[in-house]
Amino acid sequence: MADGAELAADKHVRYIVTVEKKKDSFESLVMEHIRLNGAYWGLTTLDLLHKFHAVDAAEVVDWIMSCYHPESGGFGGNVGHDPHVLYTLSAVQVLCLFDRLDVLDVDKVADYVAGLQNEDGSFSGDIWGEVDTRFSYIALCTLSLLHRLHRIDMQKAVDFVVSCKNLDGGFGAMPGGESHAGQIFCCVGALAIAGSLHHIDRDLLGWWLCERQCKDGGLNGRPEKLADVCYSWWVLSSLIMIDRVHWIDKEKLTKFILNCQDKENGGISDRPDNAVDIYHTYFGVAGLSLMEYPGVKPMDPAYALPLDVVNRIFLRK
Repeated sequence: MADGAELAADKHVRYIVTVEKKKDSFESLVMEHIRLNGAYWGLTTLDLLHKFHAVDAAEVVDWIMSCYHPESGGFGGNVGHDPHVLYTLSAVQVLCLFDRLDVLDVDKVADYVAGLQNEDGSFSGDIWGEVDTRFSYIALCTLSLLHRLHRIDMQKAVDFVVSCKNLDGGFGAMPGGESHAGQIFCCVGALAIAGSLHHIDRDLLGWWLCERQCKDGGLNGRPEKLADVCYSWWVLSSLIMIDRVHWIDKEKLTKFILNCQDKENGGISDRPDNAVDIYHTYFGVAGLSLMEYPGVKPMDPAYALPLDVVNRIFLRK
């Protein structure tokens, strides 16, 4: 590795646990409205690094359920915040990590998500009606983890995602929207969960995705943009799902991620020498997981959870 860089796993664990406790810090305040997402990023990272025992499971589960809206079946991003599918998926994923889906009224949560499907097969994020392919992925992922995919019109859901495919092989947020690596992950992930990857031109999309690797080894989300650690996940997971991950120079990408670490205080930033945050720490470690980095648990590219957690959910039934 460049400069003998290695993953500073113990320092990243300490950083994650410390951030959670600093309720009055700048990072905590700016993330207040998405704290449930932050819990998913931080806790999944701990699990990937074999340090899940560093948190109090009962305390976390109680807090997760304090974000639940029993009247709708959805979760808010924090206590007292309005429900949205973004936070509902994070809540379900965290409960999967703890193997505590038993605390949920599964059918009520499934009804909330399924009720947001529109006539054209798309999904709204909440009652206010914003439509985005992110929400299609979130809905399918949530319902699949809850074994409730039968609650939606799957054919219409697939047709809407396919309608967002572009001539370059990529996908946008809406039909005609610009191809973007984040949206591509959502659409490929949704199609993978739906068993409909045959709609994708794997070579065309694979070429677009591998073109995201920059000279510094990192990946960007669109042409002419700077590399960013978070695309290590969005791009790699998509390439894995379409069997084209061998088109990426994994060694250069690994070096890029490792060079974005704060080796003194822990955490990973978007690019070298920038301030670290919990979001990029998670996606950096997740990217390393997808490249089978030593000491990091393997991830499932579609469900964005450790592979052993996904196997437990689906092999148990």
